[in-house]
Amino acid sequence: MLWTVAVHALAAVLAPPLVHRFGRNAFFVLAAAPAAALVWALTQTSSVLAGHPLEQVVQWIPAYDVSLAFRLDPLGLLLLYLASGIGALVLVYCARYFDSDEPGLGLFAASLTAFAGAMIGLVLADDLVLLFVFWELTTILSFLLIGHYADRPAARRSALRAVTVTTFGGLALLAGVVILGQAAGTYRISAILAHPPRGTAVTAALVLVLIGAFAKSAVFPFSQWLPGAMAAPTPVSAYLHAAAMVKAGIYLIARFAPAYGTESYWTGLCFVLGGATMLLGGIRALRENDLKRVLAFGTVSQLGFLTAILGGGHRDEAYAGVAMVLAHALFKAPLFLAVGVIDHCAKTRDLRKLSGLGRSMPTLCVVTCLAAASMAGIPPLLGFGAKESVFDAFWSGADDGSRVDPYMLAVFTVGSALTVGYTCRVVWGAFAVKPGVAPTPVHREGALFLAPAAVLALAGLVLGIGAPVLNGLFAAYADTLPGPHHLQLHIAGWSGIGLPPALSAIAWAGGAALFLARAPLLRFQRDHTLPEGEDVVTNLLLVLERASLQITGSLQRGSLPGYLGTVFLSAVGLGIWALSSGAPWALPHPVPWWFSRTQLVVAVLTCLAALSVPLLRGRLAAALLTGVTGFAVAILFLVDDAPDLAFTQLAAETVSLIVFVLVLRRLGPEFVPTARSRRRAGHLATAVATGAVLSALTYVAAAARGVAPVGPGYGVLAERAKLGNVVGAIIVDFRSWDTLGESSVLAICAAGVTSLVFARRGAAALARHQPPERAAAEAASGGWLAARPAVLQRSLQLEVVARLTYHTILLVSLYLLFHGEAGLGGGFVAGLLAGLGLTMRYLAGGRYELAAAAPVDAGVLLGVGMALAAGTALLGYAWGDTVLAPGEFVLHLPVTGEVDVHSSLLFDFGVYVLVIGIVLDILRSFGSELDRHIAADRAAEAAEAGGAP
Repeated sequence: MLWTVAVHALAAVLAPPLVHRFGRNAFFVLAAAPAAALVWALTQTSSVLAGHPLEQVVQWIPAYDVSLAFRLDPLGLLLLYLASGIGALVLVYCARYFDSDEPGLGLFAASLTAFAGAMIGLVLADDLVLLFVFWELTTILSFLLIGHYADRPAARRSALRAVTVTTFGGLALLAGVVILGQAAGTYRISAILAHPPRGTAVTAALVLVLIGAFAKSAVFPFSQWLPGAMAAPTPVSAYLHAAAMVKAGIYLIARFAPAYGTESYWTGLCFVLGGATMLLGGIRALRENDLKRVLAFGTVSQLGFLTAILGGGHRDEAYAGVAMVLAHALFKAPLFLAVGVIDHCAKTRDLRKLSGLGRSMPTLCVVTCLAAASMAGIPPLLGFGAKESVFDAFWSGADDGSRVDPYMLAVFTVGSALTVGYTCRVVWGAFAVKPGVAPTPVHREGALFLAPAAVLALAGLVLGIGAPVLNGLFAAYADTLPGPHHLQLHIAGWSGIGLPPALSAIAWAGGAALFLARAPLLRFQRDHTLPEGEDVVTNLLLVLERASLQITGSLQRGSLPGYLGTVFLSAVGLGIWALSSGAPWALPHPVPWWFSRTQLVVAVLTCLAALSVPLLRGRLAAALLTGVTGFAVAILFLVDDAPDLAFTQLAAETVSLIVFVLVLRRLGPEFVPTARSRRRAGHLATAVATGAVLSALTYVAAAARGVAPVGPGYGVLAERAKLGNVVGAIIVDFRSWDTLGESSVLAICAAGVTSLVFARRGAAALARHQPPERAAAEAASGGWLAARPAVLQRSLQLEVVARLTYHTILLVSLYLLFHGEAGLGGGFVAGLLAGLGLTMRYLAGGRYELAAAAPVDAGVLLGVGMALAAGTALLGYAWGDTVLAPGEFVLHLPVTGEVDVHSSLLFDFGVYVLVIGIVLDILRSFGSELDRHIAADRAAEAAEAGGAP
């Protein structure tokens, strides 16, 4: 099952180049991914319905019981049909909806394909953490899809509103997932449903889960984001808001209903909020004039309907609920697609301006009427049979009237009447000949453009007539819920005379009356309007933004000493609390203050250097003495027989010191004395207290150790892993998750910090990866230094040293990279050393020399390094193990013969490339770009001086 998600991920990666090559026809190729998933799902149907769900488990983070666990059961099978089948048809529809020169079409294609894969992963996930990951992926991708028309303010606002509401729901879901997983002792969904935990914590967790589901499925009070999302292209509306994204919340309710559907808080929330959503959405749909917004509010109404049905928690209600899920997808998606055809051919969706399309577009009219009839519950379409099943479930219950719910039946009947009313409004508004309105000019739609909507609408008709073929699928899920299993559940085109058909007749009559009275009803709604939900959300966001600005303004005043003082004083307070609680001074193993005289001497020199920094006026001297403290730490590592750590610390401190010096060029030579004596005294007291408390904590922690140190154990593990360097083994093997995370942080920090420097210039003017023409010309001329600085700025000694040592430094860095498994070295220190070589080239020849020495964008190196590290992490699956699991393979080389290669070497190589990219990015930013800033400032000053009288 993992392959279904992987295929979509691959298709999403290939989407931009495919669109660039084939234009809009690339969507035909991309449609193959969900189509393949649909074919596979069809082949597994008989096995799943026979009671043999498919399972696949790939270990992800075994220590935390998190795995890539997938499970295909009847409920997942139904949603897989919808996500893959409608996804494939929507991608085909996109091939005729967009023009090949549509701006951002490659990103749109990638986002839509990735969304289909995320939705498939969500319905197949059998792990709570994995489900949440896919859940958030749909949130992020929907933001990109809704905001496709980024040049339109309405699209940007709608995307922001949607991502804000759904992210709030995602945070609630995350909290619920964690609490539920901890209470159950497992994160496997199937295990939780088989043995559901109970208790107050579980109740809180499930309420949070419901909040997440309501936010995703636009259930009141989270309904406001969905109508605004109609600013997205029509294919997005058809897929996300009819068959995929909004169905995620419905799926979540249905997934946990077998275990918790009978709980009073569960049914209460689903009935009350679902019923309110159904009524409010239906009423709102009756006053809209934009066909897409009519369908959008109708979707809100139908989602409330589905929430209330599936929240019932009994077998017959679950049966009717999943039938309605399928029916809703098969009538709402083609309606959205049909509106897209109208918009594309008539250039308007305003039902007040449309007239006569039934004559000029008869095929589209038939398709739309089929889908609309199913939405209104007209026999023999699937929508009618599903709605009849709902009425029957809430009326007859256990076939003895024990669960008759007249309130919900009344809500459903009124809501169905509203559905009939706005359905008539859609058909009349789109295709009727309106008095006083000129026939709308249209251009002919292509058959392929209309085909996806026709397929879905016809499916609603065929499945409505042949409804018995669906009984097995619906019953397989319904049988997992409590209820009398001796009753035969079924969907039929006609269930005979009784209350359910009578309620349907009442709904039809009521809907027809609402449509016929549309003019006075519209006037009444306009005279008695409530605040727009979208405006309420927008105003709420503005209030929150103002409050956050006020809070931030009161706390973030730009005072670096204030920020550091807050952090340090917090650490002091926590440290004092830790030292004063319990009996920390009962030290079983007192630690000597020093182990050798060398340690004492180095420590004293370090303290003297640190104490001298605040006494100095010059910035450069302060930076150099700060560097001395770092070099002293390297000496301490060396004294304690840790040459690997010493070398790494030495290289890192050297790079840091060079960055210090480069930045100081833009600052004054001396510190500006601004602090008052009282403030200085406060700073001094904070520093002394912080040093004293942290020193005491360090001493107590070392002396109070009551267990054996872990160091010797690492040595044994390194020997088993065939790694001679314990430090390297920790970095790239035992704690490789930490290394991967820290690498990501380094890459993000490098991008963030350097962007501050490059923000001075416009984005269009930045070409960091392209060396200037002068550098290219001088590099081609054969000079070793591509662009030597001016004579007065040259350092002959530095040029000679750079000439003699640069290539040697690179070779040594490669040696350290490959030697890191057996001894001194590793990807991090090797990358730092190679970065120092580039630094030497820059210092010797300036920014042009740096461009010639490294004619590649630093961002490329960052991306390649992260890709190598992350790709190596996934290699564990290649030999059937977990992520970042160590492995070994043999290379057969022509000269050296067989060479054993450990997976940690590949991981280390990714770190190596990443570190080089970080150093290069820093040099380009704090070196080359600051050079440009300085040159520009000097040129401006010279121009001002020359123009002065």
